[in-house]
Amino acid sequence: MSPISRWLGDALAFLRRSRDDNLQWHLSRHTDVADLRQARMLAEQALVAQLKKQTQQLAHELAVNQARNSNELAMVKTQCQQDLKDYQQYLQSLDKLKDSLRSSYEHLPEAVAFTIHHHAKQLLNRMWETQEPQEKLKFEMQLLQFMTAVHEDSQTCLQGEGKDGLPQRALAFIDADLAN
Repeated sequence: MSPISRWLGDALAFLRRSRDDNLQWHLSRHTDVADLRQARMLAEQALVAQLKKQTQQLAHELAVNQARNSNELAMVKTQCQQDLKDYQQYLQSLDKLKDSLRSSYEHLPEAVAFTIHHHAKQLLNRMWETQEPQEKLKFEMQLLQFMTAVHEDSQTCLQGEGKDGLPQRALAFIDADLAN
């Protein structure tokens, strides 16, 4: 036998042994591979089930949040409508106060009546525009005190006790507010 034939025979024998070893290894590991495939399939099924459960939970949480947000929006809208109604009532009250002032002080220059009315509107707007509850309460008290001063001035004038024919308390309140 020639060296090439022997070498080819050895190579073929090596290839056959390698294939046989590989086949033996695969056969010996076949149950392990089957078990791994089964475990992988079970893990995938468990993952799918878990994802479905999480999807349902998220859908439920989303529905709850949407309902909550919808309710909060309805409450905010109602509150804003009520706030607007309250603001309009304040403005009407200020207009009545201005009319009362003008009827009490018939000789009062119109500019003074409008200045007093304008100052009351500024106090109202400051109260309305502030977001901090403490500040809102402070401005509300200032507006209340100012309106009380104007009302007392009107009562004093109607009783004939008004000095100089001017609403002194209201003007003093405006001076004090401007000084601050």
